[in-house]
Amino acid sequence: MTNEAVHPLRVDGLSYSYRLVRQPAPRTEPVLVLGGALQDKYGWQHLDEPVSPLASLITIDLPGSGNADPLRPDQGLATMCRAVEHVLDDLGVARVNLFGYSFGSAIAFAFAQRRPHRIARLLLGGVPAHITNAQLALWRQAAARMAAGEPEEFVDLALKLWLCQDESRFVRHRKLVHRYVKRLIMHAVTHIPHGFTVLDRSATEELNPSGGLTGVPALVFCGEHDTVSSPARQREFAATIEDSRFLTIAESDHWVALERAQAVVDLVVRFFTDQPLETADYLVTCEPARL
Repeated sequence: MTNEAVHPLRVDGLSYSYRLVRQPAPRTEPVLVLGGALQDKYGWQHLDEPVSPLASLITIDLPGSGNADPLRPDQGLATMCRAVEHVLDDLGVARVNLFGYSFGSAIAFAFAQRRPHRIARLLLGGVPAHITNAQLALWRQAAARMAAGEPEEFVDLALKLWLCQDESRFVRHRKLVHRYVKRLIMHAVTHIPHGFTVLDRSATEELNPSGGLTGVPALVFCGEHDTVSSPARQREFAATIEDSRFLTIAESDHWVALERAQAVVDLVVRFFTDQPLETADYLVTCEPARL
């Protein structure tokens, strides 16, 4: 794409970069996307075509993803938020439409709490709002298998955390997504030097997406069968955001961005251009987070 460029930056001693697909005559503020723990700046290219006619699109290799340096043990959400703000400053934009998914949703929410005046609209999907003790125990079991040099066993256990295992719940493209996620995680832990460390931090670090937010138009969504954090827990989280809305997308779990890719793209376009949400045919629920 002719208006695409990659810009290198540094934050807290770490090198990282962002990708910009520029729209010279935008209809809304730039759209900045923060994806899951392993997603780099090329992980959301399917948004290029639908978003670029409306707004500039920004994706980031945050520390730990893509070609960026990994976080040091003493660094965390504060560094990630500074990395996001440096991108806005480098572009010279006052506000963005911010979309955070999964691990990226925790970063996006933390940034919005710190810098609400820089957010035009906030879209959060698959929020890790509540991780149970049973989930943490299963992760530690999986991590032990990795430490023992058994990556395949690690991946099999990790999939039990991140994908809906209940066959009675219909999930679109279940087998295809299962194979893709398995390959993705296997590649990360066997070919990326810090791949397991990134996954471990995303699973065990207390991201704590709570504390409320005011003054930012917000929408929280998830797959109707999300098992990382249940829809009920994510709705409780959404209710801490003033005047926010919450919705669930049918026939999907935590990997709704793959299972219902077109639905998520449509949701991004609708929300960031203030179009009605209620008429979308992929919704199970769409309601104010506070009833």
